[in-house]
Amino acid sequence: MSENAGRRRDAERTRADLLARATAAFAETGYSGTGVDEIARRSGTTKRMIYYYFGSKEGLYLAVLEQAYRGIREAEQQLQVDGLEPVQALRRLAEITYDHHLENDDFIRLVAIENIHRGRFISQLDSLRDLNAPALDLLDQLLRRGREQGLFRDDVAALDVHLLISSYCVFQVANRHTFGHLFGSDLGAPDRRAQLRAMIGDIVVAWLTAPVG
Repeated sequence: MSENAGRRRDAERTRADLLARATAAFAETGYSGTGVDEIARRSGTTKRMIYYYFGSKEGLYLAVLEQAYRGIREAEQQLQVDGLEPVQALRRLAEITYDHHLENDDFIRLVAIENIHRGRFISQLDSLRDLNAPALDLLDQLLRRGREQGLFRDDVAALDVHLLISSYCVFQVANRHTFGHLFGSDLGAPDRRAQLRAMIGDIVVAWLTAPVG
């Protein structure tokens, strides 16, 4: 490995570690409640290093948001749908989304915080529109195949399916503690995971295969 290649790899590792530490910090205390000093302390580096890589606290936060959304989109794109029937593929997509949300609760917290700020920061990330486009493209492809085979109703758009799956999966994390207190049911309990995972697949398939009207 050349010296320049080694430096690039070290820089990539440093940047990745800063993003990971910042993600945890912002998810815990929000944008306003998290200082650069705290992120520097968690990552064992300096404010100067953070500014070197990201320019500012806001630049770091924007990078955290972009990476958080990139994670779920990459998980979706790993789904190989060519060999799956439309019903099986949509069920699998719903399950992958459920798994990703439960395993990345910082992502859900960041989304909630961003909505508290009325999309103040995400509105600056035009790149996320392009990043999220494949999610709807994949759903469009599956819905089209299902309709061609006479399996799916024709009055449901890809965005509607995305909304349903996302809403269900976000709820599992965002409302876990309040729901658990009110109803005495832990949505994150291991013995409930398989049931709740299967439920979103059942809901999506039942909706898409139900007769129109």
